[in-house]
Amino acid sequence: MKAMSVIGGAIALLLLAAGSPSAAFAQDALQPYQLVRSLQLIQDRIAGGDHAALPMQAKLLEMIDARMRDANAEDFKEPKNFRALLVYGMSGGNPVTVAAAASRAMTDPQSLAIAKGVVAYLNGRPASAIEMLKPIDPMSVPPDIGAFLALVKGSLLAADDPAQALALLDEARLLSPGTLVEEAALRRSVGIAAAQGDAARFALASTQYVASYLYSPYASQFADAFVSGVITLHMAISQDKIADITSMMDPEREKVIYLRIARRAAIDGMTELSAFAAAKAELGRNGGGSQDDPRSQLYSSLSTMTSASVDDVRAKLGKIDRGKLSQNDRDLLDAAQAVAGEVVAPVKTPAKAEAAPAAAKGGGAKEVVEASADPANADLPPVEGAMPDQPAAASSDPPVPASNPPVASGDPAKDTPSAASPPSAQPLARTTANTPAAAPMQADAAPVVQASAPAVSNAQDPIDAAVASTRRQLDQIDQLLGAAPK
Repeated sequence: MKAMSVIGGAIALLLLAAGSPSAAFAQDALQPYQLVRSLQLIQDRIAGGDHAALPMQAKLLEMIDARMRDANAEDFKEPKNFRALLVYGMSGGNPVTVAAAASRAMTDPQSLAIAKGVVAYLNGRPASAIEMLKPIDPMSVPPDIGAFLALVKGSLLAADDPAQALALLDEARLLSPGTLVEEAALRRSVGIAAAQGDAARFALASTQYVASYLYSPYASQFADAFVSGVITLHMAISQDKIADITSMMDPEREKVIYLRIARRAAIDGMTELSAFAAAKAELGRNGGGSQDDPRSQLYSSLSTMTSASVDDVRAKLGKIDRGKLSQNDRDLLDAAQAVAGEVVAPVKTPAKAEAAPAAAKGGGAKEVVEASADPANADLPPVEGAMPDQPAAASSDPPVPASNPPVASGDPAKDTPSAASPPSAQPLARTTANTPAAAPMQADAAPVVQASAPAVSNAQDPIDAAVASTRRQLDQIDQLLGAAPK
């Protein structure tokens, strides 16, 4: 009841301030702690999903800033007013105002140290802020600033001491349950737990957040942390646990979460997770979803590229309405179609290898050596007296232009088979089958050349090269695009 009366007073004050410039001076009748308490109640409504309160928050911050700038040393003799100054600073207040007001206050050294740490935090000096705030235990100060202090310290220590950061965020939640402080503490705990590899803590924090703050205006940040955490912890968190958490969401949010997981998992090569998430997005809750969403069709196709029939994958990709995809997903579709097309494309043959039968008439010794590299002739005995004109791997022929530019790796050595590779050696093998036996070895004959030529051992399957190249492209796309599907 008291909270509602404070909110009512704050709303009345806002209406007066908006209606008449002179009425704005009514704020002078309120103590700083009363204005800040009104701000906290508005922020708690925002955390619960009341987005209409956002403009009220902005106006209250503006009014509090003006009140704090006008406050004098007499105002800050009241401890509640100085604590209100600290809360204002940790709630997104103006660091210049906080620093100026704190310099006029006559208070205890610990409170002044907190003020200096808050100003350093607001000014983007985390190292200084940690140094100033580290000795202060949030549980030893009044709860109205202890919760904010624990939240700030937990955020500052997230990178350097994640275990301590999680403990501080727990303290923030304990000191201020059901508030924007708890919402922020839970949201940050999700990301820290994932980075720590703590699947149990990640699942617990995610469950608690979805249960209480799913409609917060900051829930999109939770969604980012949740999707990244599922990818990071995919080996430690079960699909059933993921389904338990998302089942508490409304169907549309659940679908978007699964689409984002499917996309990230497909790009990272996590086919099982991608297939699971794509199926969840495609079928919807209780199997009543729409199966014609082009995003879910795309992500499910990506997850089956290494297991399903190539023809089936190509057919499914071909049915996707690219006009309904974002530019990011159209790039993924193009890359997927390029990979599928490369798998069934005929192997490219260098120009020199195609002309080899005609040149074979004047180079019998070279024919025998290249033919010996053919796997079909691997069981034949070594050919004596045969010496190649040049190493097979040293061919300087230009590569044949790629028939599908999107999957070209940019490295001719990877996209073009060697002249000694099996496709180009087969015509030579057929020629040597009809060639008379080699002449007896002379006194200065070359060393024996074994059938397993080194050039063949280094040859790379053009299909493998294309797949590797396209995978690199997908990684680059994900780094550039990374956003949630629209």
